[in-house]
Amino acid sequence: MKLLTAALAAPLFLVAACAAPPGPEPAAVVDAFAKALAAGNGAAAQAVLAPDVLIYEFGGQEASREEYAAGHLASDMEFLKGASVSTLDRRQAVHGDVAIVTTRTRTTGDYKGKPIDQLGTETMVLRREGASWRITHIHWSSRKAQPRPK
Repeated sequence: MKLLTAALAAPLFLVAACAAPPGPEPAAVVDAFAKALAAGNGAAAQAVLAPDVLIYEFGGQEASREEYAAGHLASDMEFLKGASVSTLDRRQAVHGDVAIVTTRTRTTGDYKGKPIDQLGTETMVLRREGASWRITHIHWSSRKAQPRPK
């Protein structure tokens, strides 16, 4: 009986193993994107973006990787040079070949000689392409943080 059970379970194991190709989790791809921006590595940041990525930021829109590279990429990297970003909360949901990663952050530091203390929300939608994930949509928003108690 044990042999029959093992024989029946083996195909199910193989199906489960093939359903999720190896590679980084979607949240790890989001982290790699953030680290590339913070390091000023625009090429690495672009490498995890889908060519048709749609980015919403400050009420504006960039509708491709190339548009982002020609627009806000440099200023996003410049902003993060003097900033420290702490993750307050992160959630990840994977539905087949689509994943959603939501993150709440607190960013402190200074930018162009002015102090930064803001709370941010980020939603990223990723699409599985083979064994890797690509970011297809980003929505960023932020607001000033309330002063920290002394």
